[in-house]
Amino acid sequence: MTQEVLHHAPRSATWLARLSFALAFAAVAVVAAAAGLWSLVMLAVGLAAAAVSLMAAYWFLSRHGALRWLSLALFAAAPVAVIVLYALHSLLWVALAAAGGWLLASVTARAALARDQGQVRMPEYPVREPARHPFLIMNPKSGGGKVGRFDLQRKAEELGAEVFLLSGPEPVDVAEVARSAVAGGADLLGVAGGDGTQALVAGIAAEHGLPFMVITAGTRNHFALDLGLDRNDPVTCLRALSEAVELQIDLGVIGGRTFVNNASFGAYAEVVEEPAYRGDKLGTTLELLPDLLQGHRGARLTVHANGMEITAPNALLVSNNPYETGDIAGLGRRAQLDRGALGVVAVTVHSARQAAGLLHRRNAAGLSVLTAQEVTVTADTHQLPVGIDGESVFLPVPVQCAVRPGALRVWVPRDRPGVPPALDWARLRQLAGRSNRPQPEAAAEAAPPAPRVLKGD
Repeated sequence: MTQEVLHHAPRSATWLARLSFALAFAAVAVVAAAAGLWSLVMLAVGLAAAAVSLMAAYWFLSRHGALRWLSLALFAAAPVAVIVLYALHSLLWVALAAAGGWLLASVTARAALARDQGQVRMPEYPVREPARHPFLIMNPKSGGGKVGRFDLQRKAEELGAEVFLLSGPEPVDVAEVARSAVAGGADLLGVAGGDGTQALVAGIAAEHGLPFMVITAGTRNHFALDLGLDRNDPVTCLRALSEAVELQIDLGVIGGRTFVNNASFGAYAEVVEEPAYRGDKLGTTLELLPDLLQGHRGARLTVHANGMEITAPNALLVSNNPYETGDIAGLGRRAQLDRGALGVVAVTVHSARQAAGLLHRRNAAGLSVLTAQEVTVTADTHQLPVGIDGESVFLPVPVQCAVRPGALRVWVPRDRPGVPPALDWARLRQLAGRSNRPQPEAAAEAAPPAPRVLKGD
């Protein structure tokens, strides 16, 4: 990022960035001042307890019988032992003060990045006129009945949309409903439902070059979160029918289908495919995981991505653009959906020692994190269970995953919550070191180019 863009940030972002570093320094200083050499012991004890907890978690998930429950007890006892040890040496208050300092540093850092006008974000293009014949598919059962609770059908129809309710007892081919709507003159497609339904209709919209609209009526709405929409009030999403801006985002493709979030392979996909899973999710997961983690059940996967080969991962996630991995609070979130790349996260853990090694994150032997334009998954079976945006399907081997850059035009309300910033310490350092002297020339150079105007049809 150039220095010119840095000067485009407000002064409040600079001072908040400096405050976050001051708080982080204070958190370290209080430990060093109060504990002295014991600070090294505190660090070692904390890391050891974290490693023991990861090992115990692995044993709990990969074993049956008494060892499983002993492992659960060890998992719970490890942090308690750390607290007792700190308390016996009068260091508990030091640990709590340091934790509080880091928490405040994180809060001020996020506030700084939220005010940073130079942060990376997806371009927005103005929409000159609204759609003339918007067609919305709504699932009344999704999200615990949000469609009815927020009266979405009536409010959408008042704004001129045609609404199709997935209310019948028989399964409905959502993609065919969308195709029929396009044949009937629809010039915008939208969905109030889960991410799986969103993905199917988004594929039809991209195929015909039509804008797509997301209404946050699903249970989790991960896709909507990454678009910056309000997941607590789906009614606000309807403003895209009258006051919209356009985002041009990528689509993932797997086995001829599109996905907006991710495709999962391995243990999770194997568990979800089991018929008993819907009736007893926790029990089925605990029953199947030991055999899956020890390689006694499920397909043996081989992954080829970006010139790398990953052998026998326990779990593989291929996402439409990479998820944040450097910020624990940002896990499961994508700040950008227009990078033209797939995110690949593979976990290969076959022992408790490898589980403990996950503490090293990117340097862990059992964790592979990369980006690629194409991913190929092969196995020692003829077909694989795959979770595509939460929907379980079987696909023939080899399974090809790819990305279609800029394939989907998404209309979102001009005013929306936006995507919370990831905790980017490198960007924060740039903000903290920024000069507060006004530099109008630099700000002028940083002004973004005028966006192109798009018609609703």
